[in-house]
Amino acid sequence: MMNTPLTIAPMLERAEAYFPKKEVVSRTLDTTHRLTYKDIGKRTRALSSALEKLGVQRGERVGSFAWNHHRHLEAYFGVPGMGAVVHMINIRLPEEHLVHVINHAEDRVLLIDEDLLPLIERVKDKLTSVHTYVVMTDKDTLPETSLEPLYSYEALLHDGDEAYEFLRDIDENEPAAMCYTSATTGLPKGVMYSHRGIALHTLSLGLADSAGASENDVSMPVVPMFHANAWGMPFSSTWFGSKQVLPGPYFTPKLLAELIEEEQVTISAGVPTIWLGLLQELEQGNYDTSSLRAVLCGGSAAPKGMIETFEKKHDIRFVHAYGLTETTPLVTLARIKSHQHDLSQEDQLDIRSTQGMVVPGIDIKVINENGEVNWNGEDMGELLIRGPWIADEYYNDERTTEAFKDGWFHTGDVVTIDEEGNLRIVDRTKDLIKSGGEWISSVDLENAIMAHDAVQEAAVVAVADPKWQERPVACVVLKDSHRASKDDIIDFLRPQFAKWWLPDDVMFLEEIPKTSVGKFLKRALREKVKQ
Repeated sequence: MMNTPLTIAPMLERAEAYFPKKEVVSRTLDTTHRLTYKDIGKRTRALSSALEKLGVQRGERVGSFAWNHHRHLEAYFGVPGMGAVVHMINIRLPEEHLVHVINHAEDRVLLIDEDLLPLIERVKDKLTSVHTYVVMTDKDTLPETSLEPLYSYEALLHDGDEAYEFLRDIDENEPAAMCYTSATTGLPKGVMYSHRGIALHTLSLGLADSAGASENDVSMPVVPMFHANAWGMPFSSTWFGSKQVLPGPYFTPKLLAELIEEEQVTISAGVPTIWLGLLQELEQGNYDTSSLRAVLCGGSAAPKGMIETFEKKHDIRFVHAYGLTETTPLVTLARIKSHQHDLSQEDQLDIRSTQGMVVPGIDIKVINENGEVNWNGEDMGELLIRGPWIADEYYNDERTTEAFKDGWFHTGDVVTIDEEGNLRIVDRTKDLIKSGGEWISSVDLENAIMAHDAVQEAAVVAVADPKWQERPVACVVLKDSHRASKDDIIDFLRPQFAKWWLPDDVMFLEEIPKTSVGKFLKRALREKVKQ
């Protein structure tokens, strides 16, 4: 067989050749752009050329500090196309973490959205490797800023070579992209993605029993492009020739609903908080969402009630998935097997609310102190993963030794696995609640509470207890104009759980603190509960 390298540039070249008229709809701060893949190809080549002129060397990091839009998409291909590494920087990081990831990655050039310039201005004196700043804006003039030297992205592209030839001698195992974990504890950890890993992961998204991505799709990644490569959607949409809708900055549930209707979006992806917001908007407005064949949900467990509402009330297929920054990210998707279609709707919903089965190409095992757990849906253990798009180390980080052992990535996620091979996330190892020597899953309690009609969000954390070691406390956000008491919540849970699982207290909050990628920030919640 031919030893043809799996690299990123041919993905865009295919879109240029076979789908030159297909659209990328890109919402920026000032306007909505409509470009074709022919346009994107020329602009991306000009970007590669411009970066070379700025002195970016092969293997060096170019940081992107941006929302989901066409310029960020161009960086996805233009940076690795000239042999460098695109580092997608989380725009919601606290300053300490922002400085750490830029310096740790040794970013040489930063591509920055105009509205995000103040975030970089505040930390510029602490940045040790950056020699050039590039502002991504629709305006013709450079904004007032203390960053220097500062270039206009559009001016650089204007002077760049639209016929630039992407490098042909890139080894498929060379790094192409880089993301950092969102770090609920400690500093973020860096993950390098190889050309080969991204290419294989992208192919997996096109499998019928995976995301089923295809040229027929209109793809709208709501998950940020700095969050695990927007779950690979910009790569798959480009390679397969899908129309792309990039929602840009400061979007709202109303804007997402309008984009779905106006652009006839067929597939979208985001964390549960995104879909909770969209559900509320769909309840209030009259939107045509019939084009949607699926929404992908990951990042944290989705409430069973939300899945049911999407599918039964709005006829929108809800696909529960699982992955991490370290896994590029796709590992599992929840699917109903062919022999399960005669199961009751309730039983099928139970399966769809799991994280599902591993996609082809990935291996998993679940272990606890007694070895590998039985596939019975009850025994709990830590999930281990390996495969061709799974990281084998953290970038220049001693924590590699804890997470990568014996050829496996140790996720820190506690799961069960049922007879059909479906994973269910029970908790993070650090979030499990041990009460009287028995384990309580905060995730199971959270999902049950969020099925209450009055509840918008719920998170459960442990508090120290002199008798039982730890006890659960529920933190609840109610829907607008709804009311519920502690007793209402406890009584709702009582038929579903053993008495010792029931929370000792229910705290009602205006909001639940979240990480930069929308996950519940339980560290902050524990501090709040202690007060």
